Amino acid sequence: MFPGGRVNPKQMKAAMRRMGITQEEMQDIEEVVIRTKKRELVFKDAAVTAVTMQGQVTYQIIGNPEERERHSDDATVDDGGIVEDDVQLVMSQTECSEEEARKALEECDGAPAEAILKIMTAR
Repeated sequence: MFPGGRVNPKQMKAAMRRMGITQEEMQDIEEVVIRTKKRELVFKDAAVTAVTMQGQVTYQIIGNPEERERHSDDATVDDGGIVEDDVQLVMSQTECSEEEARKALEECDGAPAEAILKIMTAR
């Protein structure tokens, strides 16, 4: 599209405008958090750009994330990553021992519903 590998910023903006692409630098961003099941990526003072193309908005994040383990705000988590509240829930629903509940949660990657089903079907 741009021969020679050199791009004039004005030409680039004009080409993007012709293709219906808009960019907006977001202001006053304090923190961006990306959560997965087991961890969080926290970007402090990140630069965030919203790019709109064909009605879809894509966010670009520029910064260095801090990675940390994720657990619920009130829950106590043991060394194996099992949430104490989940152990209690599995025990109350299946009337099993704490040891059985922990083992089932570990085998089900900490998913209480799956652990309950596992214990109930094993009986």
